[in-house]
Amino acid sequence: MTQSDVDTVRFAVDGAVATITFDKPGRGNAMDPQMQVHYGDLLGKASADPRVRAVVVTGSGRSFCPGADLGLLADVSSSTTAPPEHEGFRNVLAATYADVPVVAAINGGCAGLGFVIACAADVRFAAAGAKFTTAFARRGLIAEYGIAKLLPELVGRGRALDLLLSGRTFTAEQAHEYGLVQEVVPAEELPLRAHAYATELATYSAPRSMALMKRQVAREAGLSLEEAAREATALMLDSFGRPELPEGLASWEERRAPDFPPYQGDS
Repeated sequence: MTQSDVDTVRFAVDGAVATITFDKPGRGNAMDPQMQVHYGDLLGKASADPRVRAVVVTGSGRSFCPGADLGLLADVSSSTTAPPEHEGFRNVLAATYADVPVVAAINGGCAGLGFVIACAADVRFAAAGAKFTTAFARRGLIAEYGIAKLLPELVGRGRALDLLLSGRTFTAEQAHEYGLVQEVVPAEELPLRAHAYATELATYSAPRSMALMKRQVAREAGLSLEEAAREATALMLDSFGRPELPEGLASWEERRAPDFPPYQGDS
């Protein structure tokens, strides 16, 4: 295992799985701009590393991420000058741009900016009893960083509006009922469960297949069924000539784990 500390965002690689951990003691992992940048950079680093085939994102202590540091929001609110325009959303939504699958292991409080980060992940597991809230409306803000698109796609328009407009707190169990999280597990089992799931993806699923499937799901949602099928057919025919298919077939016939090549883009 290799591990490094980058300010308040920790990064570790264990086999083919990287883990990114928000770690800001005393502030419950509340996010500041530097943390956002480091998170985006680390996910980009993991995605570009041929050793890494899946990523787990989690928090230390009792919180996943309660959102932006409210002290910083107070400073913005009292400032007489407008904050500079930027594309910080690319860091918050880094999981959507990554070629590798990203699993959010939501160990505790998940709100605001942290809620967006969790929704941007590909799969979400949550600790039993973990609390969620969009929070934005109760801070006088809007639906930030693309959550107005992400959330309806996950839970439906009506439920998304309920959660956004009310800003109410709901539990991991309710999040599972809404379809927001895929599994709820005891808190002490969450790290192992998320890592085991990520390891299964890294072991048995082709990196190229997972990267292209992520793009398909993002793109084809905006297409008609015929358009989506037509694009998928072109990708399917192309995949017939790639090395992943013969290895996938051979591993099935030989009853062994596949040895898929790393994916670093199509030539």
